[in-house]
Amino acid sequence: MSYAPPAFEAKIADPVGLAARIAVLPRPLVFTNGCFDILHRGHATYLAQARSLGASLVVAANSDASVRRLGKGGDRPVNALADRMALLAALECVSLVTWFDEDTPLARIHDCRPDVLVKGGDWPVERIVGYREVTDWGGSVHSIPFIHQRSTTALLEKIRRL
Repeated sequence: MSYAPPAFEAKIADPVGLAARIAVLPRPLVFTNGCFDILHRGHATYLAQARSLGASLVVAANSDASVRRLGKGGDRPVNALADRMALLAALECVSLVTWFDEDTPLARIHDCRPDVLVKGGDWPVERIVGYREVTDWGGSVHSIPFIHQRSTTALLEKIRRL
């Protein structure tokens, strides 16, 4: 017996065709980005909260090379981009997942023209990449406080101590 690919795989969008995929999503459109290396409760909560700010949520994941340039450690990312995007796409609150290879997601922000730009609470609103662009076209920018103090870095440190 053969099985069809999971429906969530269709939520992964190549940056080349992103504009067409964005055009059919309901507005207001929320955009966020990050590594999402080892998906944990903090990520799931944050993404659900981000989605609550609009009708659709687009998540842009750092490519593997982009993650390595962030200086998180020589063993990062733990999970390859395709695996990280599949897990993000499997979340009900996520409408579309794409990626970026640059150091910042600014090109994807321009591609999506979100109504709402969101990052986690460790980012002051004015320092969020895309703040000026999104506010210039009338959108809003939010820094969502962390409810669950979790991080992939802390999780990896805990694993290494075992």
